[in-house]
Amino acid sequence: MIDLATLGRRLKEARQNCGVTQENAADTIGVPRTAIVHIEAGNRSVSTLELAELAKLYRRPISEFFAEEVQEEDFLVALRRLSAECDDLDVVEQEVLRCVQICKEGCRLESILERKPRIGPPAYDVLPPKNYAEAVEQGEEVAEAERLRVGMGYAPIPDMADLVSFQGIWASGVELPDEISGLFLHQRSLGLVVLVNYRHPRGRKRFSYAHEYGHALMDRKHYLTVTSKKHSHELVEKRANAFAASFLMPKAGVEAFLNSVNKGRGSRKTSHVYDVATEMEIEAERRVLVRSQEITFRDAALLAAAFGVSYQAVVYRLSDLGFIKREGLKGLLENLEMANGYLKLVGKWNQVGGQPGQHDRELMSQVLPLVVEAYRQEEISKGKMLELSKLLKVKGSDLAEMA
Repeated sequence: MIDLATLGRRLKEARQNCGVTQENAADTIGVPRTAIVHIEAGNRSVSTLELAELAKLYRRPISEFFAEEVQEEDFLVALRRLSAECDDLDVVEQEVLRCVQICKEGCRLESILERKPRIGPPAYDVLPPKNYAEAVEQGEEVAEAERLRVGMGYAPIPDMADLVSFQGIWASGVELPDEISGLFLHQRSLGLVVLVNYRHPRGRKRFSYAHEYGHALMDRKHYLTVTSKKHSHELVEKRANAFAASFLMPKAGVEAFLNSVNKGRGSRKTSHVYDVATEMEIEAERRVLVRSQEITFRDAALLAAAFGVSYQAVVYRLSDLGFIKREGLKGLLENLEMANGYLKLVGKWNQVGGQPGQHDRELMSQVLPLVVEAYRQEEISKGKMLELSKLLKVKGSDLAEMA
């Protein structure tokens, strides 16, 4: 039985994550704000009707607040609840369920072939953020720690989807409505699953992989998260965005690129060097040409290509790191079309804005080898192999030939 203090804490965390004030919560259930204060402090009970209204406001199932442990909600129920405002909900269900089925078959084949169980990357024990600033700080700290763990230094990540897969996470691009960037699923029978909108341009899809990877690291207790415009105000979404920006574009990496093009430094630098002969300082001042340090849309475009992210993501990252001011941010964003044209001119457009690759490429690369190996070892029949080939949308004859 959950006590009032635990229930109150869970309600408070759910409210803060959604960016809902105590006043808004109080108005929803028709009580004074002080009643919400007492509920969250564990000093007041909550009626069934009040809890139902709060759960609806916080977009959480009622069972989540009462469970001794976080229980898995029915997948379809959770998906429909989190994607309720989506115009193409049937398409979302069809595509996601197909990927989930592929993951289930992959788990079964791994068991048949006696592969080591999927463990996944470590979960970072971070507290629910209380505000936007704390969410950003947590995301950046975890990104820095994770880059150190995987040994990436500050270099660009060659393929984000491959990195996610290598960490023991089922990953794939799927056909989703434009308003949904991706989703993260954590289920005992599957492990960790990351799906992103494969229709989006390459740079945006890359950012989505990093975003959902952030959820896998920091929000594993959530059974399902859907990244969409509808949920963009939630603090865990802002935290995952901060993680993705910092993970894909580490500060040291951005600085190294700007140094390589002789940008990002001040217009004047004064050096003070100790002179061992006189035991005094030697002062030297260096000045650069006016506007030579100004970061142009061409610089930002090349930086986007170097790190494989969208031009907009780079501009906001430069602002966040203090390399451009607010007016510079606005000016660079206004030059989006010019930046894209420049990337096409220098032959780097496909690195950020090109069309996505083969549908389901990432998930196929994980599961298809398992099918071939299981059939080769006669652990599955030809009929089962053909059944799986239909699920994977490949020719059964091709799989048989590979085996």
